Amino acid sequence: MTSVAIFVDTQNVYYTAREAYGRHFDYRRFWTKATAGREVLTARCYATDKGDAKQRGFQNTLRTIGFEVKLKPFIQRADGSAKGDWDVGITLDAIEYAARADVIVLVSGDGDFDLLAQKIREVHDKRVEVYGVPRLTANSLIRAASEFVPIEGDLLLG
Repeated sequence: MTSVAIFVDTQNVYYTAREAYGRHFDYRRFWTKATAGREVLTARCYATDKGDAKQRGFQNTLRTIGFEVKLKPFIQRADGSAKGDWDVGITLDAIEYAARADVIVLVSGDGDFDLLAQKIREVHDKRVEVYGVPRLTANSLIRAASEFVPIEGDLLLG
């Protein structure tokens, strides 16, 4: 059986799906599609934690589906900007699992991950599937992936 490791940039998929469609990503349908006929080695969602009840409910839903939820505190800077980036954490975890999984699934449109996808393909000779909102996913990431799966249609709620 093909093994898979899944890494979801939760903030990125939330904001890109909302901007492009005014809708939310369907994590249940995604799970069904990404794991069909595969052994799941890990499935992680990376998010910032603002500590509100609605967010905790969403995180519990993700856990019920089968995801491990990794949280980082939401930091509001004095200038009004915010920080809660998981790029390094996602990269480290994906590299760790690249040696063990047959397929790495990355859910993000962030072009910073193009080097990660390229490295996993070249060094580990593994398949990298990238799920992203088409018009908000970096072309460099699409090119670096083995396969790009557009987040649209049945992968959206509502």
